[in-house]
Amino acid sequence: MEDEESAAVLKAVGRQIKLWREAAGLKQAELGAAIGYGEEQVSAVERARRIPSVEFLDKADEVLGASGKIAAMKTDVAEARYPKKVRDLAKLEAEAAELSAYNNSVIQGLLQTEEYARAVFRGRRPVFTEEEVEQRVAGRMARQEILDAASAHPLFNFVQCESTLRLRIGGKMVMRRQLERLLEIGQLRNVDLQVLPLCREENSGVDGPFRLLKLRDGTTVGHTEVQLFSRVVAVPKEIHILEMRYGIIRAQALTPHESLAFIEKVLGET
Repeated sequence: MEDEESAAVLKAVGRQIKLWREAAGLKQAELGAAIGYGEEQVSAVERARRIPSVEFLDKADEVLGASGKIAAMKTDVAEARYPKKVRDLAKLEAEAAELSAYNNSVIQGLLQTEEYARAVFRGRRPVFTEEEVEQRVAGRMARQEILDAASAHPLFNFVQCESTLRLRIGGKMVMRRQLERLLEIGQLRNVDLQVLPLCREENSGVDGPFRLLKLRDGTTVGHTEVQLFSRVVAVPKEIHILEMRYGIIRAQALTPHESLAFIEKVLGET
């Protein structure tokens, strides 16, 4: 497992399934046959070597007569299947009253389509396994629920460098759908989406992507990610620098209205 927190959750789930199985007088092969899984799959789940699916937990709960006690662990398991970095970011985002992000390498994660995100992760070197790719894609898509929340909308501001709109990550059709997604999100009332054109003579974002999250308790934290490092910024002096830099970047960028027109233009050229 990638981190101790996930490992602890999966060990607890596996232990509970084993206890319920033994109490029912079933062997691993017998439980597997009853729920449609192989003996090795049941063994791997009990030893915390495999993350059980929702279907696995529901069927095991029913067959073992656990009265919802096994099925109740689905939420914990769902969180454990995502990388720790994703879980930590999701927790911060859930507390945010306002979220701002600048990116000059790829489309910001909260704005990515599933196909685009998959292409990004498949392009990493050294390569991820297909299981790792799907784990990361699922985590990224789950984080986007914050954009679709029915209530308590945070305010969002995204600034994308023009270069991220023109890089054909995943191919022409993947990029067209990604640009269409940006146009959809840009119409949301709580979202300001801006583009920083390459023709600008000044660009205060050349040091790379970063994010600012103003939390509901009044504090502000930053987040930077480059190559092998992901860091939450909480030092007031550093936060001040990021806030100042982001304000300048927004001023250098096109307005939200101009930006949507610009994205439409790029879409027509893609």
